[in-house]
Amino acid sequence: MNKKELFSARNLSYTAVLLALVIVLQAVGGTVSIGAVQLNFTLVPIVLGAILFGPVMGALLGFACGIVVLIQVIMGLAPFYTVIWTNSPFVTVLTCVVKTTAAGLIAGFVYRLLEKYNVYVATFVAAGLVPIINTGLFILGCLCMQGAISAFRADLAMDSMNVFLFIVVVLVTWNFFIEFAINLILAPAIARVVAVVEKKIGAKRKSKKQKIDTGTPANTPQAAETGGDGEQS
Repeated sequence: MNKKELFSARNLSYTAVLLALVIVLQAVGGTVSIGAVQLNFTLVPIVLGAILFGPVMGALLGFACGIVVLIQVIMGLAPFYTVIWTNSPFVTVLTCVVKTTAAGLIAGFVYRLLEKYNVYVATFVAAGLVPIINTGLFILGCLCMQGAISAFRADLAMDSMNVFLFIVVVLVTWNFFIEFAINLILAPAIARVVAVVEKKIGAKRKSKKQKIDTGTPANTPQAAETGGDGEQS
């Protein structure tokens, strides 16, 4: 996608909608709790941006998500946020911003690479990559601030648990698998709907353009009854 297409009115409109979704879902709450299970929809717009508009848009949406998360961390909206910001602010900033940005960027590149062979495979791979990369970089970031993680582990009276095991079991747990499943189900479905709508709109525009080019008014019975001079034949 060249620069002109990337910043077309159509793409900017879609991006604005996805950007708003990212901010609202992350800031207001893109998580639905069902008992002890949390359904997180925040990454879905990032996946859609990467699939529909490529790596640049995927990275942009991921960056926006990371900034919102960072603001929430600085505000201390959760005990874990307060601990990591107090003990490791620099690593916290990098982790918050890089993980979702990289996830959107890489997913977009992988989709563009695979779509030439199979669009469905490309869609599902991109949808799965975003939560995998996001969670993987989160774990890496936590390992880079073991002091903060150890302090949080002590607050939960889990000093005996290995740090890596604590990160995977307590901080990641089933949320990753649920997040992964949601993205695999929702993102390809929504992307398919958008593609179908775009195809229909494109067909209508093409048909309208052809009628304008030939000078034949659309769905006008008089067009068939008049001759070239406009009089009744």
